[in-house]
Amino acid sequence: MDKQAKINYLKSLPMFGSLNETELAQLADTSHYQVAPRYHFVYVPDEAAEHLYFLTKGRIKTGTFSGEGREIIKEIIAPQMIFGDLTLAGETCRSEFAQSLHDGAEFLVIKLKDFQQLMQGNQRLIFACMAHISQRLQRVEERLAKLVVKDARERIIEFLQETATREGRRVGFETLVKHHLTQQEIASLTGTSRQTVTSVFNELKRSNLIYFNRNSILIRDVEKLA
Repeated sequence: MDKQAKINYLKSLPMFGSLNETELAQLADTSHYQVAPRYHFVYVPDEAAEHLYFLTKGRIKTGTFSGEGREIIKEIIAPQMIFGDLTLAGETCRSEFAQSLHDGAEFLVIKLKDFQQLMQGNQRLIFACMAHISQRLQRVEERLAKLVVKDARERIIEFLQETATREGRRVGFETLVKHHLTQQEIASLTGTSRQTVTSVFNELKRSNLIYFNRNSILIRDVEKLA
């Protein structure tokens, strides 16, 4: 990725909407383009938190492992999203992992110290970072609330609805979602079990509400899922 392509990408991110061309160029100069093969760990728990990551292509899952070694997925990162951003809130040692999914991933990497140096001269960027961290915390709180007040079936259906809204392609009344997640990963993301995900998916399929295979889900009518 050349410098102009980096500038164009960074300009598209809401966090950097307040930066001028000179500032974007400085940020692009400090960034490094990297490619991660499928299922590659970009970072792991207890690793030094010294970089910010800006996804340009592919998908990244972030999460932790339970004491029994069970994977707990916190979030699926899509292009034009940031990960490793807890460093902006003072994290010095990674508390979670970031791993590419089966298509691999491409991203820009910026050293935290270089980013902080740019922040020192730009109050607007400081406020943008604060807003970003606030939104991240809000997503975490919303997810925790769902785990408390919604049962497993409701959480799985909500996953389908949100994924369809965010990534689906409309075909008439139907919505096609190419998600590339295993049922175990969907279970980890929704705080359920693989068996429950399989059961709910099969129930929805028998009711002709969805059709699914390994790589995609066809939702007949998103509004009828509820």
